[in-house]
Amino acid sequence: MRIRGLVVGALVALVAGCGGEEDTPRALPQGSEPVRLDPADFGTEIDNPWWPMRAGSKWTYREGSQQVVVTVLDRTRDVNGIEARVVHDVVTEDGELVEDTYDWYAQDDDGNIWYLGEDTKEFENGKVVSTEGSWEHGVDGAQAGILLPAEPKVGLTYRQEYYEGEAEDAAEVLSLDERVQVPFGMFQPCLQTKDTTPLEPDVLEHKFYAKGMGPVLAVAVSGGGGREELVAFTQP
Repeated sequence: MRIRGLVVGALVALVAGCGGEEDTPRALPQGSEPVRLDPADFGTEIDNPWWPMRAGSKWTYREGSQQVVVTVLDRTRDVNGIEARVVHDVVTEDGELVEDTYDWYAQDDDGNIWYLGEDTKEFENGKVVSTEGSWEHGVDGAQAGILLPAEPKVGLTYRQEYYEGEAEDAAEVLSLDERVQVPFGMFQPCLQTKDTTPLEPDVLEHKFYAKGMGPVLAVAVSGGGGREELVAFTQP
């Protein structure tokens, strides 16, 4: 997989300028390791085939009595100098608001989708009871991670987010050719990932992303949870 040093670690372009060497591919971020991101390498047009995020697109999921609606908004947010696309995630249960989250994503020049932070609120009886899990790249030690790599390969691992003690999700690519049946339809090929966090070591989730569509299924393998399935999708 190719990912420029400008995105992860030091500026390899400076080395190339001094010694004439070409950019060296580097591994995707892991754990708590810091990354130095160059805003010039990012854009808000997210067209990674495993989750293209066109403004106005909306995915609706069902998990038991809960409904999750994910909408790509026609607006951006500055995150440590990077213009990030805002995605709104709303969870309701029996029609009552449970969680309201704004996520911030940007795609680098190589096609990797970076997760730059989130503003999340949990509700009970219409009142905010928690903002736990909120974080922003570059603030209080929080570090961006990879939502989806440009060139996923089986066995590839990467950090999705890092804010010590609050958000430490990681993923591993398990398959690139899964077949998935959900209420909205059947999809193949699907990218399958294994999602974990050291904050909850007993929790294991498998997620499935359909090419050209995005996430279609999330299955809790251990640690509670259930099966979150795509039931509707609309786009402008």
